[in-house]
Amino acid sequence: MVEATIESIPVERPEPTEQEPQGMPLDKAYDSGEVRDLVKEFGYTAHIRARGEEAQAIKHEAGFKARRWVVERTMAWLSKCRSILVRYEKKACNYLGLIKLACALFWYRKLWRLTVLR
Repeated sequence: MVEATIESIPVERPEPTEQEPQGMPLDKAYDSGEVRDLVKEFGYTAHIRARGEEAQAIKHEAGFKARRWVVERTMAWLSKCRSILVRYEKKACNYLGLIKLACALFWYRKLWRLTVLR
């Protein structure tokens, strides 16, 4: 599935080079040599947390907080919007418009809080 997913990336991206490598954050489920080799084949640098690495850091480092990927956090925010969580839109462009509107609303609220609290 990893190969099909990488090949179906809908966003046009510049080709990764040695001077400007592109990272690919993946979660612990992708922690295998086969996946790492496949991602390297496509020219990406895999950023995968090893299984148990985070648990060890929590045990040994005082005040260590588990790091969550930006994508997971953003998806959690978007799941609070009912029209995005339950897809009512039939056209992909309308659904994408709702996602963009929700993201813009989240950033507006975040910036508003930052300016008010100062």
